[in-house]
Amino acid sequence: MKDKKLWRKPYYKLIRKVFGQVLLLAFFSCVAILLIRSLGRGYIGNMITKGIVRFYQVDWDAAKYIYYDTVRQNIDYIILGTMIIFFLLLIRLLLSWFMKYFDEIIGGVNALASGEKRQIVMSPELGFVSAQLNKVNDQLIRSGEAKREAEKRKNDLVVYLAHDIKTPLTSVIGYLSLLDESPQLPADQRQKYIQIALTKAQRLECLVSEFFEITRYNLQDVPLQKKSINLSYMMEQIVDEAYPQLSKNGKTAAINIPEELTVYADSDKLARVFNNIFKNAIAYSEAGSVIEISGEPDKENTVIHFKNEGAIPRSELDTIFEKFYRLDDARQTATGNAGLGLAIARDIVALHGGTITAVSHKNQTVFTVMLPKL
Repeated sequence: MKDKKLWRKPYYKLIRKVFGQVLLLAFFSCVAILLIRSLGRGYIGNMITKGIVRFYQVDWDAAKYIYYDTVRQNIDYIILGTMIIFFLLLIRLLLSWFMKYFDEIIGGVNALASGEKRQIVMSPELGFVSAQLNKVNDQLIRSGEAKREAEKRKNDLVVYLAHDIKTPLTSVIGYLSLLDESPQLPADQRQKYIQIALTKAQRLECLVSEFFEITRYNLQDVPLQKKSINLSYMMEQIVDEAYPQLSKNGKTAAINIPEELTVYADSDKLARVFNNIFKNAIAYSEAGSVIEISGEPDKENTVIHFKNEGAIPRSELDTIFEKFYRLDDARQTATGNAGLGLAIARDIVALHGGTITAVSHKNQTVFTVMLPKL
């Protein structure tokens, strides 16, 4: 049940202030009307009559006649006119007070729009407005700082990648130049140089791909082409495509997903989600370990788990889904990337109305994707 007590309302101080001002004006209006009403009595009446004697140069009786004829006979009209004047003054004063409040509110909104990093202060009776504006201002400041931090991380990564591209590119050019300048090299030497150049070229391709990932990261208003997808079949394709990366360090993948398990989603984008999570598991799992992929339905969702050996520090779990974020030692390894994989996965899953989470304990990390059923 809603609380309807007026004194609990946030604008109660404003109402109390305006009510007090109206009462004060009404009091002065009543006093003025009573004074006018008493014009025909006692001292005030005599003072007016004396004034008529002096102004018109007439005797007392004539002055009394003029007084009664002009004042006493029209006292009701005089009172009505006075009431109208006080009513207009009351409205004018109330409008002035409210204009002051509106000016304060407009000033607070302008300060909010200008992005000023300061507390917005208003009259005590407008405390509820200033509190809300300060709350919004704090949120805008935090949002702006987060955007600037993300932009800074992005720019740093661009600088890092630009620097990293030079190394494999120099190697590729160097070894190809050796092959071009020394056509009589022994076959084993030529094969060694070709293999090194190929490895560096592949690394260069990865770095260039990361540049594309950074520049095209924007999943706002992306249309989804949903259809029924067989998860087991999709996961087998993803694992097969990643075989070179798996075999490099003796890693394997075990898929435990029922053949009939399906999900209603955009196949291309969902494949990107699982690819990014799987590549992350490959990159940060221990050599010779098994990456377990499982899936099962529950009452309202289809749940997919990726489990690998290798822990993520607790302090990092809340930030691994931020764009352009990587674990501290990621850039020093060949598996380092732009830090967009998990951020993209999170956004695509959110577009599908699902969630993605990560837990890590006892040297194991589990990523869980929950997608709503059709």
